[in-house]
Amino acid sequence: MKTAITICLVPEARQGPFVFHATAADGGLAAACRTAAELGFDAVEIFPESAEAFPAAELSRLLAEHGLAVAAVGTGAGWVKQKLHLCDADATVRAQAREFIAGIIDVAGRFGAPAIIGSMQGRWEGDVSRETAFEYLAAALGDLGARAAGHGQVLLYEPLNRYETNLFNRQGDAAAWLESRGLLHVQLLCDLFHMNIEEVDVAAALAAAGRRVGHVHWADSNRQAMGLGHTDARPVVAALRGMGYEGFLSAEVLPLPSALSAARQTILSLRPHTTSV
Repeated sequence: MKTAITICLVPEARQGPFVFHATAADGGLAAACRTAAELGFDAVEIFPESAEAFPAAELSRLLAEHGLAVAAVGTGAGWVKQKLHLCDADATVRAQAREFIAGIIDVAGRFGAPAIIGSMQGRWEGDVSRETAFEYLAAALGDLGARAAGHGQVLLYEPLNRYETNLFNRQGDAAAWLESRGLLHVQLLCDLFHMNIEEVDVAAALAAAGRRVGHVHWADSNRQAMGLGHTDARPVVAALRGMGYEGFLSAEVLPLPSALSAARQTILSLRPHTTSV
């Protein structure tokens, strides 16, 4: 398994669960990448404002300079900045959401990384019934997954906790639905923070999702760095090893008590479980 850490490029997400916020005051993207490399992370996970605003040239230079890869690229700014999601009652908004995500898929693909659909999945409410929302979601994931496959990547779909979506909250439900819909190019992003809210047994849920697990957000029960909450990481890692998972353990955590201390605690928590640190 490989290690990654999050870098947010969206000012409006300043309070979000990202270790590094690459503003000028924080030293920008360069400082975040340098620190990630110095601490021993294999990769960075990027949360950009949009495909158009993605700093591709700067990031390429920094990755080469520090020996880093891109683990994944988030699409959540489409919701944070523009309130776009895939289950909106307005077909125009749904189309705009797909276009936003497609752009991120293309950017991520050029860096050999998958894109993530989390908050942009939306929810069913108002004029959109539960059944209709799932039809919208399936159609979008099918088309966007095929686009990701064109780059040799999968699309990552993230079940969120009940306070953030009423679509899928548990890994097993999402995995079974993806199978039933034949969505071959979509895998799950299993976020341990959300799982601590929704799953009876986090390790068992991961094992049951099996081959559908494509990415893991390495976060403790309180959305802080692993080791600062009450998650027992040992059975989680055992489950991942048991299924042959070789992907990333990526820290999407709050920068508490500071970004640097959260990053250090994360890499400390990963050392017993990975060969790269």
